[in-house]
Amino acid sequence: MSEAALSFLGLGMPVTKPSLGSLIRSGFEYIFSGSWWITLFPGVFLVLLVLVINLLGDWLRDVLNPKLYKG
Repeated sequence: MSEAALSFLGLGMPVTKPSLGSLIRSGFEYIFSGSWWITLFPGVFLVLLVLVINLLGDWLRDVLNPKLYKG
């Protein structure tokens, strides 16, 4: 998420390396010209990626934390 934010601002990976932030930034120029999907798909993928990582972290905390054992 941090890399995508930095790449969106132009401070992340080089232009020759693809990243979600640079894909969103390059599609942002065409959002009002009818090519909204250029920004939508990388943005949705980034949101889903962050959601999956958060859910995985919550699940691991629940499984590995002995203080949450209700036995």
